[in-house]
Amino acid sequence: MDRPDLAPFSWRADPDVPAFDDAGPRAVMDAECALCARGAMWIARADRAAEFRIIPVQSQLGAALLRHHGFDPADPLSWLYLQDGRAYGSLDAVIRAGWRLGGVNRALCLLRVLPRRVQDALYGYVARRRLRLLGRADMCALPDPALQRRLLR
Repeated sequence: MDRPDLAPFSWRADPDVPAFDDAGPRAVMDAECALCARGAMWIARADRAAEFRIIPVQSQLGAALLRHHGFDPADPLSWLYLQDGRAYGSLDAVIRAGWRLGGVNRALCLLRVLPRRVQDALYGYVARRRLRLLGRADMCALPDPALQRRLLR
């Protein structure tokens, strides 16, 4: 979900988006989802350069960024990856995050062979069922120090 209609770093000019440090990759994720919490821990462990920051969807900043990019913060499909001033969603976001993390995580780019419709359907299937399949977790309360250092609230 690259929004070519939005200029890079367009959120900086949006009065509804609180100012934040957007100098590196940022992931806007559901802080109450066990799958998202695992994804956040994956990022925290794989991010050797300590560049990534994670923004909970439930925060004022997370909700504002989602709305700015045309998402409903209450929609389970709402996940954003911000890189170099651009926003990406769906499986494209996961693939790009994996590429940025490097190493074996770059294998996620193999999912690009799937047609966009299939990628979106696969992502949607998992996203809509994530709470039923894996339950809830409070990402912000997890005792993982690497994860806690990366949270922007």
